[in-house]
Amino acid sequence: LKASTARSPLLRIGTPDEIAGAAVFIGSAAGNFMTGQTVVIDGGATIS
Repeated sequence: LKASTARSPLLRIGTPDEIAGAAVFIGSAAGNFMTGQTVVIDGGATIS
């Protein structure tokens, strides 16, 4: 965890509250018209 978060812009992992909004949107009627998208909720992290 320490090595992974050291490369993250926020220097930490996300909390459930920070991810919940997107999950609720995708699972609700508000997300019905969204298709074929990738929603990245990573706090600005890059893969290296």
